[in-house]
Amino acid sequence: MNFEKLFYVVISSIVITAFISVLYIFPPVQVKENENSFIRKIYFVDHISAAHQKVIDRFNAKYKGQIEVEAINLPFTKFSTNERKELLARYLRSKSGRIDIFSVDQIWVPRFAKWSVPLDKFISPAQKEKLLKYALESCYYKDSLVAIPLYIDIALMYYRKDILQKLTKYSDIQKKLKDSITWEDFVLLKNELGNKYPFFLFQADDFEGLICIFAEMMANLGKPILFNGKLQLNTAEARQCLQLLVDIVNKYGLSPKAVAQLKENPSYNYYVKNNGVFLRGWTAFLSKESRSLFNNNEIFNYFESVPTPHFRGTNPVSVYGGWNLMISKFSSKIPESLKFLNFLISEEAQKILYEEGRLLPINVNVYKDLGFTNKDEELKFYYSLLQRGIHRPFTERYTAISDILSYYLNLAIRNEISVNEALAKAEEKINSNSILIK
Repeated sequence: MNFEKLFYVVISSIVITAFISVLYIFPPVQVKENENSFIRKIYFVDHISAAHQKVIDRFNAKYKGQIEVEAINLPFTKFSTNERKELLARYLRSKSGRIDIFSVDQIWVPRFAKWSVPLDKFISPAQKEKLLKYALESCYYKDSLVAIPLYIDIALMYYRKDILQKLTKYSDIQKKLKDSITWEDFVLLKNELGNKYPFFLFQADDFEGLICIFAEMMANLGKPILFNGKLQLNTAEARQCLQLLVDIVNKYGLSPKAVAQLKENPSYNYYVKNNGVFLRGWTAFLSKESRSLFNNNEIFNYFESVPTPHFRGTNPVSVYGGWNLMISKFSSKIPESLKFLNFLISEEAQKILYEEGRLLPINVNVYKDLGFTNKDEELKFYYSLLQRGIHRPFTERYTAISDILSYYLNLAIRNEISVNEALAKAEEKINSNSILIK
């Protein structure tokens, strides 16, 4: 284990210890005023953005003197999705009731189902009808509803219109981009711009974000990573997808080699500070919170959002992201947690999450509110992308698949092993039920 890996192991251990210590400091019930009146305090674990906090404050005001939500913040700026997953899993294994509601990446639902309250008897058919079906699909495990969507996300691409507008064929290029440009045309576009700016930023570090782009490319070719429980990595389609990612960095020079070390937030930072032309990302990139991280806020006026590229001769797709809510089976405050959960998926809360944090609503009534949607052309665009979204594989084994596959995909993009070797080793490790220690 090299020094860098050792450093991160030590830091992760300290963070986990601090996380658990914070939880044990909070008492489960806060009694106030007299013996006949008490406030039930519930603990909610998530990345607590300004949008989240505004919703929490609204709920606490509505139920003042009855229920109070205490937020436990695991910010994306400090924790990757993989790190958040491990923090939650380690804590829930302890069977403590100090966490009541927690959010999970939609793809984690099968893994966390054993620690969550089944919600079928608490969520009525009428309530389910108000939720986007493709968001709700990610909330079931073995035909049981174990989660409720908080928000959905969809992969997309941003570009700097002030840079592209300098090209003589900008109108033609713009049309291609809005329809989803082919990867083949995207590679050729680099030649027209030259090397003045980083052309394409994407997230190619060894983490879940790399799986997202690979899964999207595989689905675009009609070959999902997993089909009927069987891996499809030793295929021509998988080799085509990974080879393109490798070539984007090492052959065509579309992306700097630094992408192999970039997760979401660092990639956004690199893109803005280095005047990148294209960026693969998610809708929250345009949020108020994201903009506040940069001194040059005016630059956001030049960003346009378009679909991600697709292979020629195929229909464009975009991979879904998003986070779901689960109630811990060890919680002693399930009724109160259900009230908060129902508030989070209400039109009121969903509109706040979108307006403040660019978190896409999962309540269908928000999209039906023309007074709300007509004020925001971006929301209409996002909704159109949602119609052609695809999910990553839903399986209890997904965590192991993702950890192993992202490791070998990253090695190939770094040019440390070949495409064939990366896919062969990934499939071998996954099929042997190995656990990869990173």
